[in-house]
Amino acid sequence: MPASCVALLLALAGAAMACGDAPAPRDATADDWAARGASALAESRALFPGMPERARNVILFVGDGMGITTITAARILEGQQKGGSGEDNSLAFERLPFVALSKTYSANQQTPDSAPTMSAMMTGIKTNDGVISIAATVPHGEPAREAVAAAEQPTLLELAEGAGLATGVVSTARLTHATPAACYAHTSARDWEADSDRPADATVPDIAAQLIDRFGPGGIGDGLEVALGGGREKFLPARTRDPEDRGERGVRRDGRDLTREWRRKFGGSFVHDRAGFEAIDPARSTHLLGLFERSHMEYEAGRARDTGGEPSLAEMTAKAIDILARNPRGWFLMVEGGRIDHGHHAGNAYRALTDTIALSDAVRAALAKVDLRETLVIVTADHSHVFTMAGYPARGNPILGKVVEPGASAPALAADGKPYTTLGYANGAGLHDGATGAAPYPRGRGSGPRRRTWQRSTPRTRIFTRRRWCHWSPRPTAARTSRSSPAAPRRNTSTACRSRATCST
Repeated sequence: MPASCVALLLALAGAAMACGDAPAPRDATADDWAARGASALAESRALFPGMPERARNVILFVGDGMGITTITAARILEGQQKGGSGEDNSLAFERLPFVALSKTYSANQQTPDSAPTMSAMMTGIKTNDGVISIAATVPHGEPAREAVAAAEQPTLLELAEGAGLATGVVSTARLTHATPAACYAHTSARDWEADSDRPADATVPDIAAQLIDRFGPGGIGDGLEVALGGGREKFLPARTRDPEDRGERGVRRDGRDLTREWRRKFGGSFVHDRAGFEAIDPARSTHLLGLFERSHMEYEAGRARDTGGEPSLAEMTAKAIDILARNPRGWFLMVEGGRIDHGHHAGNAYRALTDTIALSDAVRAALAKVDLRETLVIVTADHSHVFTMAGYPARGNPILGKVVEPGASAPALAADGKPYTTLGYANGAGLHDGATGAAPYPRGRGSGPRRRTWQRSTPRTRIFTRRRWCHWSPRPTAARTSRSSPAAPRRNTSTACRSRATCST
């Protein structure tokens, strides 16, 4: 892999996530952030002077919303599912040799969302909330194509494609969602995933179209070799019936069938279910597009019940590596556990944690396939959540249950005389969408109406969260163990449940 690509990865976009002590000006430019990143990289290299300069292959794993508390709780849950107490368990990525923390904020907010954070990882610069892989000089929702094009920042995936490497994106979210989109697209509004999501006056290309139009003849490289995830409706025209969900259709108004264009332009394959996925021979596949749901893929907890069948994140990761590894020059792969974030937004700890375990399984599958002497593997997150652990539960106490202290047989009581769960959400019950698999975020400028469900933990506790302001910094890189014993909550507002009656379905 070219040194410029590896340098950006080794720094983990240092300007955007872990800079020196010098304060950054509020009006910092892209060049300012790049310079700060170069400085952070130089400091890191000084710590390990013998570190190899190049990696032939790179895998970047991103747990969307996977904060330290999430890692701690997922570690315990996986251990308890294996029959142990849980605390001494380790997720696959917790065994990697280097562990670090990074601080994060966007150019305009203390608490960022996935769009500026993943843009930082892909471009090395900070940008504003809600925009993807463009400089902060462009306001959110800027409709003019020319203004957005002038502010584009090259992404790591684009650099790899331009250098002749194989590239891939794998996610359990829609491929047009913020994290995967930041790898290959540039837009002033993360919600403009299909042309029908844009306002009438916008000329900025939609995200789905950019996956096709920016690559291949006349564009960058020869196109992504692998793109696996959800978001099928963003690629299909409104007249086209969905191949899996009866009565549903695509949402594109321009009449373009991007799945057909993928096959025609790149000579690739398109699959939409497990049978099609399993039929793909990595030794013969050149460009694989897999869209396994109209919107996001199923949570890991419900994946086995999917109508058409879905591959796991580990299975998608393994097949992607097999396809990419055929390029003798090397390859870059981004893998996202996208629904960790959605589980937390819905106040559903069980779903968030089982999707974290699924990401760990994907890391384990990757480590079994690659040679770490030539492959750089990074596991990180884009932000965290207001996800907490309370009280002093005994070792081995069910992580999804109520707090029972050492030596006690009954749950501990909070100041209001009520029992409380170990896991909770500081924003209360939370906001989630009423549709299965739909995004938990309200749509932005130019978007259509959306159903919302305000979830309540009890009739007397009405604590809502609005928009996306429920992440927490710092976020983990690779892994870190959290040991804390915060005070018990005064009200039982936890929604660390797995019941379909009280959680998003």
